[in-house]
Amino acid sequence: MPAMDILEIMRHLPHRYPFLMIDRVLECDVATHRIRAVKNVTLNEPFFAGHFPGYPVMPGVLVIEAMAQVSAILAYVMRGERHDSKSLLFFAGIDNARFRRPVFPGDQLVLEAEELNCVRSVFKFSARAKVGEELVAQAELMAAVRDVKV
Repeated sequence: MPAMDILEIMRHLPHRYPFLMIDRVLECDVATHRIRAVKNVTLNEPFFAGHFPGYPVMPGVLVIEAMAQVSAILAYVMRGERHDSKSLLFFAGIDNARFRRPVFPGDQLVLEAEELNCVRSVFKFSARAKVGEELVAQAELMAAVRDVKV
């Protein structure tokens, strides 16, 4: 699948500002079950006002969230689906999360995920976040499709 711009990303994810963490999908390969995307980290993001004043650092949980969002796009693309008003893909677990270095304004996160397996609408992914070639975070993520009542 070719790259995705922000409009195509918003067709695949229900997230919106200020919680949409993906700026562009660079590649999404159904054959290898892999995706690569970017998040441009800018000082004007709302979380920097309080984390940490005088030394702005992107919260690690938001780096994990960015990896989860790119994993969700992969899950939807792998199945030729998009989120809808009847069901959503929710976080179900995080294993082996590691943070290697802080992420600062001006960094460009390169987010990579690989679908490891899917059993009955429960997905497992291996995900990584890099700045340049430097690994900044990694984790195994689980997500599950659940019905929602609107």
